[in-house]
Amino acid sequence: MLERVRNAGINLTVAHTTHAGDATEIARQGYSAGIRDFLAVGGDGTSFEIINGLFPAADTHGRPTLGLLPLGTGNSFLKDFTKHGVEHTIEALKKNSRRPCDVIRLRHAQGELYFLNLLTLGFPADVAETTNRRFKRWGELGYILGVFTRLVQLEHLAFPHRLAEAKEFDRNPALFLSFNNSKFTGGHMMIAPNANPTDGLIEYVRWGPINRLGLIWTFPRLFTGTHINHRRAFRAATKRIDFELAGPVNVMVDGESMRLDCQSLEILPAALDVIV
Repeated sequence: MLERVRNAGINLTVAHTTHAGDATEIARQGYSAGIRDFLAVGGDGTSFEIINGLFPAADTHGRPTLGLLPLGTGNSFLKDFTKHGVEHTIEALKKNSRRPCDVIRLRHAQGELYFLNLLTLGFPADVAETTNRRFKRWGELGYILGVFTRLVQLEHLAFPHRLAEAKEFDRNPALFLSFNNSKFTGGHMMIAPNANPTDGLIEYVRWGPINRLGLIWTFPRLFTGTHINHRRAFRAATKRIDFELAGPVNVMVDGESMRLDCQSLEILPAALDVIV
């Protein structure tokens, strides 16, 4: 695949990753050395690691560029721009087609994280934890297996949070909260159909409590984005969210499962150029 990129006239310096977090360190060193153009070869997890190597330095020392050669499981972010994956990326590289893109910064008790796609708390984060631990090798099918595994243990928890425009914290139980820069997750699920990675806003989606049967009935609508029309759903667009969590919770961010004590989210408008 990289040979096809070279044949398109693109000069590449290839750095191979060998373990989790390796792409972050490679990107950090490259950016420090003056490199500003990067190509993620993999899925959403690869681009997530690269982003966290570029930022926070890129927030103050010059906007980098990221191309996405989608060879991973989900490749969700690129679907906001094209359905043609690798072919589209190669053509965009040939044309040097760049577009400013927003980045979201998460501040948590242990530091900061940056992401392009989305962060979720509640049911999807619990599903991601189960999927990554038990079903990751199954790809998109593994995610569905994770969904039904977590249905058995379905719970609705409160994640106290406040949007920038709100006066009070929302302390009501929820099925999930999702904070999005792009529309897709898990490959083809359109969890935030109104998200736009170039509008300078975080797309917020909240689902109130729902029983198992209702969730099973509604689940297919996640693939069309029509789930946000459900009476249990609410959406808004904002620039910042603050949290008052009691401690670490399961979090899914750009396909990566973690336990974090989230403190705030904020948008960094046009902080990155993407090759699309």
